[in-house]
Parts: sequence; structure tokens; C-alpha cells
Amino acid sequence: MSHPGAVFLAGSLILIWISRASLAHPGSHGFYRFFAWEAILALFLMNRGFWFRDPFAWYQLISWLFLLVALFLVIHGIWLLRQRGVQDAARSDAPLLEFEKTTVLVTQGAYRYIRHPLYSSLFFLTWGIFFKLPSLWGALLALIATALLVATARAEEREDLNFFGAPYREYMRRTKMFIPYLF
Repeated sequence: MSHPGAVFLAGSLILIWISRASLAHPGSHGFYRFFAWEAILALFLMNRGFWFRDPFAWYQLISWLFLLVALFLVIHGIWLLRQRGVQDAARSDAPLLEFEKTTVLVTQGAYRYIRHPLYSSLFFLTWGIFFKLPSLWGALLALIATALLVATARAEEREDLNFFGAPYREYMRRTKMFIPYLF
């Protein structure tokens, strides 16, 4: 198996390339998201050897449940953004990835209940990876990733308020950030 340090470096280089525009804009949602991705990558590499060990242990069952929720949310969220968001490549109010350049506020599907299904998917991915082998260091990385995802969502909300205005403020009032009815 590859050395974890080399895999982390390679993964980080890919994440830097994806996040290059955001990294030049500290305070943008992509800036915080990059560091959340880094924490998730580190957590994944730390727990990489435990994915299929003790498959029916309580923590593995929680892990697989969280990972399935994460998979559903990322697929569903991206599909909705592409189908309903009406992308405009010219949108330049913030450093955005192509699928994020929406000009219509999406409020259907998961977006009806939570404002950030894609960050919610990263939240569930983080904790799903953590529960592969719960540990103090894993909890620390998962908490760091969670804090960075909250910072990411808050930064994106500032950007969305600037772009969408009052309709987004109303949307924020009636939805939760990551978990329906809770948070």
C-alpha cells in the first residue's frame, strides 16, 4: 500500500488545484472548504485500514449509515443544482466551481429542508469515516472538519445573501443548515 504521507500530498495537490481560485480569496466558502477537505483526507488516511474490519460492530453500522446518507446527499444535491439551479458561467460574485454558478435559488428536494446538502454530505462523510475506528485523534480531526464545514456554510450564506438577496434570507428562516429540523 502507498505511504500515507505520499497519498496525503498527492490528494492535497489535487485539492489545491480544485480550490485554486478560492485559496486566493480568504473568507470565501471555498477557502474554508479546502481545509475541511484536508481534514477529511487526513481522517480517511488515518482510518483507511479499518473499513471492513468487524463489519457488524456498532460503530461500523453507524459508519455505513452515515456514508450512505453522505452518498445520497451529494448525488441528490448536485443533480438538483444542475437541473434547477440554471448555471451561468459568467457569474463571478465569488470564486465558484462550475456547478455552483447557479442563478436560480434551488428549494426543492433536500434543499427544501436544508440549505447545504453538499456540505451536509461532507459532514456525514466525515463522521462516517470517524466511526470506522473511533479514536481521540479521529474525533479531533472530525471536529476540526465539522467546524470548517460550518465556516464554509456561513461564508456561502453571506455570498448567497449578496447574490439572491431577500429570497435567500427568507429561505434561511425556514430551513436548517445541515440536518432537517435540528441544525
